[in-house]
Amino acid sequence: MIVLGLSIAVCAYMAWNIGANDVANAMGTSVGSRALTLKQAVILAAIFEFCGAFFAGDAVTDTVRKGILSVDFENAEMLTGAFANDLMYAFIAAMMAAAVWLTIATRFGLPVSTTHSIIGGILGVGLILEVQHNMSLIDWGVVRKVVMSWVASPLMGGIIAFLSFTVVRMTILEADNPIERSKWLAPILALPTFFVLGLALQFKALKGFFGKAESNGWIASKYDWLPVKENGVFNPWAENAWFPINSLLLALAIGVVASIILFAVLRKYDFSSEKGGFTGVERIFVWLQIITAAYVAFAHGANDRSNAIGPMAAVYQILASGGELTAKADIPLWLVLLGSAGIAIGVMTWGYRVMETIGRKITDITPTRGFAAEFGAATVILMFSMPFLAVPVSTTHTLVGAVVGVGLAGGAKAVDFRVFGKIAASWVASLPAAAFGAIVIYVASGSDPLNLIVIIPIAFMAVVWVMWKTKDDEIHVEDALADAGVDSSGKTIAPTVFELFHKHAEAVEVTVEHMLNAVNKAVSGEDASKEIQDTIEAELIADNIKTALREKVGNREWKLLVGSEAFLHMLTRQDRIADYAQNVAEQLSFRELYDNDEARQLLKQLGEAVSATVAAYEDTVEVLRDVTLSGYTKQGRNQLLEMIQTVNLREHEADIAEATAAGFVFSQGENDPLAAMHMYRVLQRMDDVANACESAANAFLPVVYS
Repeated sequence: MIVLGLSIAVCAYMAWNIGANDVANAMGTSVGSRALTLKQAVILAAIFEFCGAFFAGDAVTDTVRKGILSVDFENAEMLTGAFANDLMYAFIAAMMAAAVWLTIATRFGLPVSTTHSIIGGILGVGLILEVQHNMSLIDWGVVRKVVMSWVASPLMGGIIAFLSFTVVRMTILEADNPIERSKWLAPILALPTFFVLGLALQFKALKGFFGKAESNGWIASKYDWLPVKENGVFNPWAENAWFPINSLLLALAIGVVASIILFAVLRKYDFSSEKGGFTGVERIFVWLQIITAAYVAFAHGANDRSNAIGPMAAVYQILASGGELTAKADIPLWLVLLGSAGIAIGVMTWGYRVMETIGRKITDITPTRGFAAEFGAATVILMFSMPFLAVPVSTTHTLVGAVVGVGLAGGAKAVDFRVFGKIAASWVASLPAAAFGAIVIYVASGSDPLNLIVIIPIAFMAVVWVMWKTKDDEIHVEDALADAGVDSSGKTIAPTVFELFHKHAEAVEVTVEHMLNAVNKAVSGEDASKEIQDTIEAELIADNIKTALREKVGNREWKLLVGSEAFLHMLTRQDRIADYAQNVAEQLSFRELYDNDEARQLLKQLGEAVSATVAAYEDTVEVLRDVTLSGYTKQGRNQLLEMIQTVNLREHEADIAEATAAGFVFSQGENDPLAAMHMYRVLQRMDDVANACESAANAFLPVVYS
């Protein structure tokens, strides 16, 4: 009973870790692209992960997971007695070590493979069992396949995701009217997407269902729907088909129905009503991305439940049978519920940490890019899971590779390879870290339940201590940025970096407005001290937003398609507008303006020209924000170029107004040269405000020509 209780606790902890780390496979890109809010993603992932784990998982599991250990089930000595007892403790140690490694990885937001972690744990204890029982247990061929998958699955995922996004970009985003193009082309692209998802759902997520159906006599054979396990052929009509005709037709039907539904919806959808959130093309791919994310969550729950409860099922089977090991173990309902609930709870607690890495830190994710990444990952996982390849690839590795692939579609600078390098290093470390931990726990336990009573609680206390130390390390946006992520309905959403950039532009415009109020007061001969102070305070607010934004980008909490350095350059130029506006206000406090009605009127006219320039600039930043939300479409970039040209034109008009006013002041100010010089400095600083707008707007040209 002691061993059973401790093993159940370890199993629940393992399931929690699977949900906390692997949830990013399904929802990381959706959160990063803002197709889903963090709360929505957590709820959706928890539901589909639980449903996949509880309803679509296998009813039986291999007692020796993933084929790492080659146990001769024809040898009675290996199935009972000391070996079976030691193997039971070895599985408990492997589960605990893998779970602890997953906790460490999740704490640092590193998406690692739960499959490879449990393989590492079993590999470690397998080495010890070989020495203890003087036998060969480890199948190094399987280990080589695992190592090969570190390269193969992310590479293939990246290639397919890159090609998928390239097709979307060339056919839709680069069109003169991308919305109209997407109304008829998106349903066509949806056909292969849902065809792949339909096949994957059958072959990966519903294999347990078809097995149950066969045992109950619902269908003639599960191989009418699932690929045969060996000696298959590519002829779909054959009895031993890799792709049975029934599955192909069902997947095709799913794709056709989905395409027809999407076409009907898009015909009636009014994109002009879109206010806030995404616009146009990206709104379409939001739907597609959420569907693919829900599938990945369901399939992940169905497949990875066995990583949590497979070793536990073997432990339970050995204990229940009085110490006998068999090749297959029935999974009792309570254990299914434990694994399913553990995964769902893991999603809802620590899942956001890994979501942040996949969704924001590798590259900038939009719904079109997120969709391409999810589609690429689903396709590769389906390919490698077929029996004719049978390579144990990781969903995590494949999806991270796909995210890098869509990032590279925007150029190498769009991918943060330092973050990817850390992730890749954690992949390589998974096997040895879990193996070492499993060896330590197994050796310390000595296959003795009393030792296990001491070791497992100590390990849990260490984990609890780590979680307690990091409990306040939450991902958040500074107070200065808090109200930026609000859509037209008032719902709080995670703001994109360019929405925060637009918020800063609005704060800069407010600073200029206060400055112009001060100028108008001074021109009228009134006391402008309040307006001057308002300008200074407004500039401070803009400066706080700039500092918070710069810290976020500098700490690599976002990875932008334009590159962090380019973005910080844009931010600095924009902030300079507010700096010059404050300088104008401060100049007004030094002394009264030149006492000449016409000179003051010309100053007022310059103020109007500067105001028009700043307003045009703020409108340009708003267009820039919409361009990023619409997937950097060709139409959007052309509109951004037109707005940049408008700012340049308004700045030229301000230059003319400044030259006219300065010429008058110099020609008429001989009687009061100090006042005239003061007026000239105010004119010059106001012209600097307009010049700064032009300089800031021209900094957006790399986005136009990207």
